[in-house]
Amino acid sequence: MISHFLNLEWKQFFRSASFGKSIGVKILLGFFALYFILMFGILGFGGYYILKEQFPTQDPLILVNSYLLFAITGDLIFRYLMQNLPIMNIKPLLVLPIKKNKIVHFILAKSSVSFFNIMSLFFYIPFSFVLINEGYATAGVLGWLFLMILLIQSANFLNFLINKNNIALWVLALILLGGFLVQRYDVFNLAGFIGQGFYFVYQNPIYSLLGVVLLAVLYFLNYKQLKNQVYLDEAIATKVKEANASDLSWTEKLGDVAPFIKNDLRLMWRNKRTKSSIWMVAVGLLYGLFFYPNPVYASMDFMYVLVGIFSTGTFLINFGQFIPAWDSSYYNMLMSQNFKYERYLKSKFTIMSISVVALFVLGIPYVFFGWKVLLVHFAAMIYNVGINTHVILYGGTFNRKKINLDEKAAFNFQGTGAVQWIIGLPLMILPMGMFALINWLVSFEIATLTLAVLGFIGIALHKKLMAAITKKYIANKYVMIHAFKQEN
Repeated sequence: MISHFLNLEWKQFFRSASFGKSIGVKILLGFFALYFILMFGILGFGGYYILKEQFPTQDPLILVNSYLLFAITGDLIFRYLMQNLPIMNIKPLLVLPIKKNKIVHFILAKSSVSFFNIMSLFFYIPFSFVLINEGYATAGVLGWLFLMILLIQSANFLNFLINKNNIALWVLALILLGGFLVQRYDVFNLAGFIGQGFYFVYQNPIYSLLGVVLLAVLYFLNYKQLKNQVYLDEAIATKVKEANASDLSWTEKLGDVAPFIKNDLRLMWRNKRTKSSIWMVAVGLLYGLFFYPNPVYASMDFMYVLVGIFSTGTFLINFGQFIPAWDSSYYNMLMSQNFKYERYLKSKFTIMSISVVALFVLGIPYVFFGWKVLLVHFAAMIYNVGINTHVILYGGTFNRKKINLDEKAAFNFQGTGAVQWIIGLPLMILPMGMFALINWLVSFEIATLTLAVLGFIGIALHKKLMAAITKKYIANKYVMIHAFKQEN
């Protein structure tokens, strides 16, 4: 029976109507996977020696163990946002004489060999070999490695239990943040305490079997939950939810674009794909913390532009690149209404511009890293409003792929085409390159001023640019209506 399931999976992969269309995306994802595997492998083989060189008085194994709490919690958050249960197409199987328990076991077994579970092993396995080579007890290292593998699989099944619970995500985030603060301000040596626990398993490998108990319990809970859901009426039932009618009366102050802005706000709040994208706003806002504290980037002024464009334009980029595909499910109905297309595009421009200004204001604390940072962020804000909003809207005229709003955004390339990759050049690379060149030839102040002036020019020419973009959308209207009717 398992071989039969695998055969169906193989046929589904290669016979899918979207196989040929998405082969480029699959190749790109393959390159990303190889990159992460290579990085984890290098870290696994070299991590012991790096830690030994940086902390010569401490045991590298204890150091790694000390941060496993943060690694495991961070992995759970990453899985929550990125990983989906690999449900195969079970509806046709439900009317066939196949036992439900076999279907459920196959689904769970398939999830255990996902990339999320394999990726970490490229660190733990090489690191374990290095430990054995450096004289650590073989039995202890193998017991420790066995526990790591069990914890990875346990995280896999725990994620499926908590995946639809937003409270669980906040609890994980609080654990991660609370642990960092406790360790940062020496309230309690939490990292050392956790590290001793894992080191105890190294000293007593038999206790790694506790991981088997944990994995078995989580597997059973997943099995029980999925088995109760594998029914034909459950598979074809349509979920009915009561809409959360938030008060959006404040949008009336925005004039004739208010109805469209209300529609976009409701769309963002009520659908998985758009709701998941909102999390990217927080990531973009904190993006500078990966660069500014690092002394390596202190002399790279052009990096300020990258952070400034991305942190103030996170929503602009994530939301704008899929205009008008967000409305693809009802685009033909929308286009049959009696309104000027310019109003529709003006609403998109308004909501993106407001987000850029709001993110700049929220990012003002970056002045802590110097006045140059804040100055560049201000210029980047003007550039985003004047140039990048128009570039994004123009790029939308080439969107031809429908988006399913009920799917998560993370690792979801549905609706992504060549436009989404090419548009990154004028959005990010062009202002960075221009700033770096002028900064090198003239000065930092002139480079920053040039960035802002270009933005102001775009704002001054807004009406003419919008008229040209609107004309392009109207010319492609029926082509997009036909494209959005096609199933992926």
